[in-house]
Amino acid sequence: MPVIRTADRSDAGPLSRLAEATFRSTFGAVNSPQDMALHCQVSYSEAIQAGEIANPDMLTLLCDGDEGLVGFAQLRWDGTPDCVAAQSPGEIQRLYVADAWHGKGIAQGLMHACIEALQARNSDVAWLGVWERNPRAIAFYRKCGFVGVGDHVFPLGSDPQRDIVMARSIAGPSSNIAPQRGTSGERP
Repeated sequence: MPVIRTADRSDAGPLSRLAEATFRSTFGAVNSPQDMALHCQVSYSEAIQAGEIANPDMLTLLCDGDEGLVGFAQLRWDGTPDCVAAQSPGEIQRLYVADAWHGKGIAQGLMHACIEALQARNSDVAWLGVWERNPRAIAFYRKCGFVGVGDHVFPLGSDPQRDIVMARSIAGPSSNIAPQRGTSGERP
């Protein structure tokens, strides 16, 4: 049975490998090899993951399965876009699950753990960015109560891509977060 836990420094290597593998399997077929390589190099190296695990403004959650890591989520408490209206927002920066574990409740478990961690840090709103061309993720986040509130640019290597910024109240359903016109999370 999979278990969700907080990462420690010794997890940097396995996390680095899982992060790159899940990012490549999710986005590799629709982006250039050069942009993918550059993004993975600057985002998922073991040294970068060790630094993110040690960063007090971040939290890395891991999901262990029988064969090792099967999913992860990373939270941040800095750098919120203007479209997120909150007193104390927290970002779900990354949430990925290994392909073999899709459809087994891992993403839902990680999302639940993210919301609990954000509540523990007294965040009032959870927010995230999701690529406008990732309908599966958009649907998942909508199911979790997130609504579109704006957009921002996500630099994938040399390719500036549009992310939909989605947010939800930590206290309950996202009814108190008004979608920005044209960003309801529906496919543009």
